Amino acid sequence: MDFFVFISEQWLLVSLLVALLYVLAFSERAKAGKPASANETTRLINSEGARVVDLRDRSDYSAGHIVDAIHIPHGEMEKRIGELAPYKDKVLILADKMGQHAGPVGRQLKKAGYTVRRLEGGMSEWSNQKLPLVKG
Repeated sequence: MDFFVFISEQWLLVSLLVALLYVLAFSERAKAGKPASANETTRLINSEGARVVDLRDRSDYSAGHIVDAIHIPHGEMEKRIGELAPYKDKVLILADKMGQHAGPVGRQLKKAGYTVRRLEGGMSEWSNQKLPLVKG
């Protein structure tokens, strides 16, 4: 009950806190790379030569991945980041299961000088839209 009394008495401070948390969340999201819809991802691959980096584990990757995707599980990115050097001049689109790991990896890659986008909704959204997958 005291919590609600505090909020009603200190509404200005609480509003300021909420606004600052929103700004922090927005800036952290931007550091991880701008989201790209499935349609925009297809356009980036076809017209700009963007490369997809699949961050899922081996079993998920084998069950179905985007054509020519580079498979580097999110937990291995730090030690395998050198494998992406040939694509430094390309846009890298990070694809994970549902969007949960693309943020931290995106920040890491941007810090290393890569241009990064995140597949919005991850591979689950790609599959939901019935877009092509390669198995194996």
